[in-house]
Amino acid sequence: MKKFFNFEEYGTNYRTEFLAGMTTFLAMAYILFVNPSTLALTGIEELPEGVTRIDQGAVFTATAIAAAIGTLVMGVLAKYPIALAPGMGLNAFFAYTVVLGYGIPWETALAGVLASGLIFMALTLTGLRQKIINAIPANLKLAVGAGIGLFIAFIGFQNSGIVQGNPDTLVALGDLTSPTTMLAIFGIIVSVMFMALGIKGGIFYGMILTAIAGMVTGLIAPPTGMSGIVSQPPSLSPTFGAALAHFGDIFTIEMLVVILTFLFVDFFDTAGTLVAVATQAGYMKDNKLPRAGRALFADSTATVAGAIAGTSTTTSYIESTAGVGAGGRTGFTSVVTAGFFLLALFFSPLLSVVTAEVTAPALIIVGVLMASTLKSIDWDQFEIAVPAFFTIAAMPLTYSIATGIAIGFIFYPITLLLKGRGKEIHPLMYFLFVIFILYFIFLA
Repeated sequence: MKKFFNFEEYGTNYRTEFLAGMTTFLAMAYILFVNPSTLALTGIEELPEGVTRIDQGAVFTATAIAAAIGTLVMGVLAKYPIALAPGMGLNAFFAYTVVLGYGIPWETALAGVLASGLIFMALTLTGLRQKIINAIPANLKLAVGAGIGLFIAFIGFQNSGIVQGNPDTLVALGDLTSPTTMLAIFGIIVSVMFMALGIKGGIFYGMILTAIAGMVTGLIAPPTGMSGIVSQPPSLSPTFGAALAHFGDIFTIEMLVVILTFLFVDFFDTAGTLVAVATQAGYMKDNKLPRAGRALFADSTATVAGAIAGTSTTTSYIESTAGVGAGGRTGFTSVVTAGFFLLALFFSPLLSVVTAEVTAPALIIVGVLMASTLKSIDWDQFEIAVPAFFTIAAMPLTYSIATGIAIGFIFYPITLLLKGRGKEIHPLMYFLFVIFILYFIFLA
């Protein structure tokens, strides 16, 4: 085992790798509870007619399985200390834009995730993936990440009750004296404290303290006995295979845009995370990432497996840097993290204490982290600032990640052509320009 993972080369040992794997798991364990809550639209009390909720227990199991499979493949095949799980932002797009906004059945949405994973896999195997990533302007990539951050934070503020609907101004400040809203505010404060102090797993610990505070104050019913904490994993039957059964429903313009959005965001998330973690771990050589193809294959494999099991797009997690910071240097770190995700399957009863008020602070904090890319956008160039701003602003204002991407990608070639910078526009951007124009025509 030591030889397989090159322990001597990286100056590591079992103890260090185990602690690193556990650290990574704790840093991203919040997704086990946030993802089922998000996909099941638990923050929405009344769904529009025809919209149904995905089974929360099945999503919990699918989340753990997808994370375990993806992380294990990453560790054994690519030998990187990088963990994977259903991505934040992509799950919000799945639930709030595709299912709630477009009224697309969650079964068809899962089929869209499966299609994006298969395309991702094909592009990785053929080597075209890097060319496509390079075709998308860096400033638009940054804008997409920041816009998704604002969108996620907006959902968090809604679910917490801090922001509510208003017939005159569309949104307004909610009732801050509401007990559940006060609980969410408490969660935000403690989570911010943990993160500001640099405590690894701060988001997860913030959720734990918020849930405990909710139980102490009587706002959340505490689990009863061991059966309220540990049990057999929830059945996958409500979601397993739904993506395959509804694969024939994806061949529409609307679903094409959905699939492209899943694909693009996964592209950006994975590329950024791989570079960030690999740089911190000392893997980058001459600005190139060794075994990059294997790492990308692990990512696409996880997305396909997750879609079949019943969850949104699975992607590499930046929280993996926590494990690297704890000394993780080889794929054995990922193997340990995968083991913890499998162990977590038996703690599904805790879903009952992780309410919308408990998960809302996690959404807001993740939104803050994602919005940090704003600083890297070239705001001094108006032709760049316009599509970037429209991308960012449109996501929370239209309640749609896809719409934000579409508007930004439409304005980018327009502003650059008017500025006389047409040679800088990749042909793929013209293709996407046409696709997104058709998207708005179709919606109209």
